[in-house]
Amino acid sequence: MKLLSLILALAAVQIVAGHTVFTTLFVNDVDQGDGTCVRMPRTPDNATFPINDLSSDAMACGYDGTHGVARVCPVDQSSKLSFLFREWADGSQGGAIDSSHKGPCAVYMKSVASATTDTAVGDGWFKIWEETYDATTSQWCTDKLIQNNGFISVNVPSDLAGGDYLVRPEVLALHAANKNPPNPQIYTGCGQIFLKSTGTARPEDTVSIPGYVNISNPSVLFNVWDPKFPYPDFGPSVYIGSSAASNKAKLNTAINMGLEMTQTEGLLPENVVLTNANWWGVELDSYTTQDGCWNASKACWAQGSTCYDSAPPTGSKNCAIWEGKCNGIDDACNAHNFNGPPNKGLNLTPAPSTYSIPAVAPVVQDKTPTTTDATSTTMTKSKSASSTPSPTASDDGGLSVSIDATCGGSTGLTCLGSGYGDCCSQNGWCGSSSDYCNDGCQADFGVCSGSSGGGCLKKRRGALAGHIKRPRV
Repeated sequence: MKLLSLILALAAVQIVAGHTVFTTLFVNDVDQGDGTCVRMPRTPDNATFPINDLSSDAMACGYDGTHGVARVCPVDQSSKLSFLFREWADGSQGGAIDSSHKGPCAVYMKSVASATTDTAVGDGWFKIWEETYDATTSQWCTDKLIQNNGFISVNVPSDLAGGDYLVRPEVLALHAANKNPPNPQIYTGCGQIFLKSTGTARPEDTVSIPGYVNISNPSVLFNVWDPKFPYPDFGPSVYIGSSAASNKAKLNTAINMGLEMTQTEGLLPENVVLTNANWWGVELDSYTTQDGCWNASKACWAQGSTCYDSAPPTGSKNCAIWEGKCNGIDDACNAHNFNGPPNKGLNLTPAPSTYSIPAVAPVVQDKTPTTTDATSTTMTKSKSASSTPSPTASDDGGLSVSIDATCGGSTGLTCLGSGYGDCCSQNGWCGSSSDYCNDGCQADFGVCSGSSGGGCLKKRRGALAGHIKRPRV
């Protein structure tokens, strides 16, 4: 059976951009493939949604993150790992995260017996990197994430013992942390890796996720629009290796003996000719008869169905390549060419994509002196914004400019000149991405820009709401 109907159904699914999602792991700047070795949400429509419940199991590896994937990426000792975050999981549109979503980032690791079966929930997590607010550049980590086209890069601590690990990049967006109720937003996922290492260190000072932070912690309630620096500690301190006296490492010589462990799970079979995320297609058995040809066709289409069914929100583009292989077998069978399969053993996997990946950034913690004058540290909201946190008049019908990213009919505030983005979303938040500026945008309180007539056009009064459902922003 052909996959036409399934392909059409998948093509009709809109991979909705909500906020951001970790999609792709890079090892020493080599692209492992979109979704490969990555635990991420399984539903395209909400793949980029934030985690709002800080006590939920989703805090560990994101939505659906308690379920492992089939692939485990091999990583050498002290390797550079890079994590790509996208506003659109499939990369169909650009962007890492909306500029209004300001906050810190971190990367955690957890040693596990099996990277494919461990639920990730609970104790054992240790932080290997973080970046909060950089007072020297007046930038949050999320500002640099945008500047670096969605990349966070770290080095694996060189003393870590070999074996299976989960690696967890994390972004905390604080744009709504000052609301009532507060709404800090976590974006995370996990990479599954096997570390080849002669190291023997197993960090002892670990934390539980969920549990390392809760809704009462100052770090998740920090007001980025009227900040009182320094930014509080978010989570545990960073593990920097056995040379740090403050971070104890347990030497398990009985297990490691300074020898490298061998990876046993998450590897590709030798006869793989194509991959898509965590799916792989194996070469068909050779045949010389008509029955053998059509049996190979049937087996080929069965693998193709699995490819499409298992495709994560990053997409199924390589499944279409496999479909071409199946069509080639069908064509040969119909032409009575019963010697095959055609191009047996040919590797069909496209070459890895090429990206400009930033160097590993140092750990950055906010060392700003404690704020005594609120006006001296209030973030600049526009080129002409006053440092005094009070609404100012705009040219938008006499409306006051938003100073806290809220807007719309419930507040009477406009986004024009706010510095958070000139668009007022249907749920009353200022921003600049399509989620804010297109369908449902409140044109009475900012700029709205549709594409191909799909959104509402800018006007002072009487904005028309769009009709396509979008994530809440």
